[in-house]
Amino acid sequence: MPDKTQRIEAMHRRDVMIAWAFIAGLWFSIIFVALATWNLAPTPGARALLLIAGGVVLLFNTAAIAAMLRHYREDRDFIYGLDIKFLDEARGK
Repeated sequence: MPDKTQRIEAMHRRDVMIAWAFIAGLWFSIIFVALATWNLAPTPGARALLLIAGGVVLLFNTAAIAAMLRHYREDRDFIYGLDIKFLDEARGK
């Protein structure tokens, strides 16, 4: 079994990859919805409003996940150490 530091690194790396994959999926889905519904907006003003709102959603969600990842990096020993402790206890180790 790998030591605790290696397990923490592996868990952190996996969480970072999943978070960035979520961000990419969010960007792709918002862009897809914008393109797919472009002709449904009744006026150019409505289109602009929808584009701005979508951009704000993307900006805030991306910033929030980036901040979460920064916090995880700063406190990863504590955060993942607890996870490992409880996982090991659940497995009876």
